[in-house]
This record gives sequence, structure tokens and C-alpha cells, in this order.
Amino acid sequence: MAVVVWQPWKKMRCERVGEEVILEVQRVYGADIMPEQPPRVVAHRCSHSLTCNMMDRPSCTWAGTLPGYDPLR
Repeated sequence: MAVVVWQPWKKMRCERVGEEVILEVQRVYGADIMPEQPPRVVAHRCSHSLTCNMMDRPSCTWAGTLPGYDPLR
């Protein structure tokens, strides 16, 4: 059976919140019968996404409110 986990990916300073945030990715590891297959990234999130979502304007793709803006690019 596949294993799904959230793993920290990067720590950075967010100008929108004014604090350090942790960006996480959700990875799916294949079943034991296919161990050579690399994990797939299926989702991503920010540790302060709830704070950003409560503000008056969209923030970024990591918070899930503005898919066209990625602060890492």
C-alpha cells in the first residue's frame, strides 16, 4: 500500500506575514512491490497559510489563494 506523508521542504522568510514560514510538500511513496519508483509530489502548503487566507487579498500559491504567484520564482 502507498504511504502519504507531509515533509518540510524549505524554510524562508515571508514578506506577507513578516515571519519565518515552513513550506511543506505532500509525497506519495509507492508500495513495497515497486521500491525503485521515486516518490511523487501531489500537494504543497505553507505553515502560515491560515493567516494569509484571513487577510484582505490573495497571497500566493503555497497558501492556496493565488495560484499564479509563487514567491520562490
